[in-house]
Order: sequence, then C-alpha cells, then structure tokens
Amino acid sequence: MITQIAESQNLMEPVYYSGKSLGLNKSLISRHAMTVLKVLRQKGYDSYLVGGCVRDMLLGLEPKDFDVATNARPEQVRHAFRNGRIIGRRFKIVHVRFGREVIEVTTYRGAPAKTHQDERTHRVGEEGRLLADNIYGNLDEDAMRRDLTVNALYYDPATDELLDYHDGLADIKQGLLRVIGDPVERYREDPVRMLRVVRFASKLGFEIESSASEAMDQHASLLTNVPAARLFDEVLKLFHSGSAITTFEKLRRYGLFEYLFPATDHILDKEEAGYPRTFLPLALMNTDKRIRQGKPVIPSFLYAVLLWEPLRQFKEAAMRQGLSEYDSIQQAADQTIVEEISTVAIPRRFTAQMREIWVMQYFFDQRRSRQVYRLLENRKFRAGYDFMLLRASVGQAGQDEAEWWTQIQEVDEDERRKMLMSLSGSSKKRRRRKKKKSSS
Repeated sequence: MITQIAESQNLMEPVYYSGKSLGLNKSLISRHAMTVLKVLRQKGYDSYLVGGCVRDMLLGLEPKDFDVATNARPEQVRHAFRNGRIIGRRFKIVHVRFGREVIEVTTYRGAPAKTHQDERTHRVGEEGRLLADNIYGNLDEDAMRRDLTVNALYYDPATDELLDYHDGLADIKQGLLRVIGDPVERYREDPVRMLRVVRFASKLGFEIESSASEAMDQHASLLTNVPAARLFDEVLKLFHSGSAITTFEKLRRYGLFEYLFPATDHILDKEEAGYPRTFLPLALMNTDKRIRQGKPVIPSFLYAVLLWEPLRQFKEAAMRQGLSEYDSIQQAADQTIVEEISTVAIPRRFTAQMREIWVMQYFFDQRRSRQVYRLLENRKFRAGYDFMLLRASVGQAGQDEAEWWTQIQEVDEDERRKMLMSLSGSSKKRRRRKKKKSSS
C-alpha cells in the first residue's frame, strides 16, 4: 500500500466562509456525525464534513448521508472508534456504525505521484482507462481529487467555517455541475464518474457543464472496463434516488444506458405495434412516486423492470420454437439473467426474486383457481401484483384481470370462495365446450 504524501502541484487556495453567513443550519447535522467529528478533533486530527451532506445543507435539503474527511489514517480512525470498520482495497476508508446509521470517514487523498519528468506514474488500461494508484495527501490535495465542484466543500461545525476550493458555492447558486480538472482525464481515471454526474444532475435538477457532457458523449464506452460487481450498486443509486425517470432519459441521451443494459437498450429503439415502448418509463415514474411517498423499493423489482423487455422478446422466441408459455418464461428468465450479469453482477438472491416476479405474471394471466391461494401467500406477491398492474396500464395485461386480482385481496373469505368457484365454473365450461367441439 502506498502511503507517501504527493507533492502539491497547482493547488488552489480555498475561500473561507462562515456557515452562518450562508444560512447553513447545523441542526440538520446528524448527532452521530457530530460525535465522529468531535472525537477526531480531540485526538488531534483534522475533521470536516464534506461532499453531498454539505451541498444539501446549502440547498436547504436534509442530508441522508454524512461523510467526514480527515488527515488520520484508516488504522488511526479504526483505533478511535470501537464501532469502526475498515473497508476497501485500493483505498481504505472507515465506516463508523451507530445502529442503522453509518458515518463514512475518508483519509485525505493525494494527487497521483510524479516522476522526475513531472508526469503521472499511472498505468493505462485497455480502452484508455487511467489506472492511477490512490495515495494519502493533505486537505488541499484532497480537494483536487474530488469529482465535482459542488461536492468539494468542507465544513467544520466547531468553527462554523466552510472551505470552498473550486467555486462550488457559485456553481450551486447557478445550478451547474462542473467536473474538477479535465473531464476526459477524470472519466478515464474512473468511468463511474460519468454515472455520478448523471445522478447528481437528475437528483438536483442541475445543468451539466458543456465540457463534462461532451466528454460523456465521447467516452461512454469506458464503462465496459468497470467491474460488473461495482455497477450493481451504482445502478441502485441511479434509480433509487427519487429521480429515476430523469436519470433514465439522461443515461440514454449520453449513450450510457446501453453499457448498463445492452439488451434492453437495443429493444427500446424498436416500436411495439407502431408505438414507443412505454412500460419501462412508466415503471420508473412509479418508482419515483413510491420514494416520494416513503414507500419501500426493492432491488429485485427494479431489475425485473429494467430487464422485462428483453425477457418478453426471449419468451416469444422460445414459444415460436414450440415451448409452452410457462417453459418459455423459465427459459427466457435464464437467458435474460445470464446475458445481463456479465455487464452488471446482480447477486443471486435478487435474480431468484426477479424470476419469481416474472413467473408470477404467467399465473396472474391464467387465473387458475388452484394457484390463487398459493400466489396470495407468496412473500413476493405484492411485488408481482404491482408489476402486473404496470403491465395492465400499458396493455400487456387485461384490465379485467387486474381488477379481479385487486378485488380478491379486498373481499372477505366467503366472497373470495365465491370468486374462486365462479372462476372454476368458467374453466369447466371452457373445457366442456372444447371437448364437444373435438368430438363433432
């Protein structure tokens, strides 16, 4: 592990502001974050709130996560907190856990080391990605290593002092997202930064500075070099931040979506019965609505939605080959999952739940009486039912069936039996009609 401090190169001097003059409300700061800051100061280390929590407080929003920057090394932070845990390999950070809340503590990062020719000693991977090693540095260098100007603001509640290195305050006022340094180089260092730019632009309603957006257009393919396991969490951040539909539109605008969901992106370019495919946009709008209402959202439902269109295509191909509808769904689920996990590594527990949601759609459409109770008792019934309602809203499932499944959840047990008896009776009549026809 490299631990030397890089020499300062072209570092900017910060502008100092008082939090009070900016209307920064300290009551928005988590008491656990305040505890971490206080303990680090008492042990003689620097400690600042940094990143999204500072940005959100300046926007008058309530922060959800708190990050702390310090000159203490990860091992020193770990020794300061019994409830701390070191994570990460390339660059270690410490998670200090207080029940469900986690305060992330990061040691100042330094600029990549220089050679005697004053050039970066990074390695260049395939497709031009820079593989620079992370090293520890000082506060000024840490500010240079942040990704966006609006995320490079440091605040010390003890002194009520805010440090702004890159005119981040001005960008917040203008509603502008600007990458620190050369966007092309920063994206080559870490292509996930492109996804972060899209996420924050969508979440905050900010415009993306022109050089940063042009670089995304030109270098979207760098995402192919990001480990599939890392992209799983990034997709959740993108679509579970309350602005999924805007995020989706921007990902497609900058050519990024195709490197996350290639099969889905290919199908979305084709119309269905002469109309644009509307299931995915509608489902993402519904996700945003649930988040605004404080309702839970689960990864398996999100991924089932994002991969539904290729599954439908694989299912239709299987049925043309003579497989039953049920077997076609099972085969299509296998094919969809296998193709996607090479790009985004979806954990097995979620792919199993996705399959449940997809297979339920077959039984919802069939409405077989012997399956109804089994479906109603399924732990993923609600997710499958919500999925079916979305299908019905775009004409992929019948409205009558959707209303029937809604009603059977609301009636008492006697009425439920009557509904099932009626259903069974209709099935017998259909079978009798079929037999009579075959004997003539």
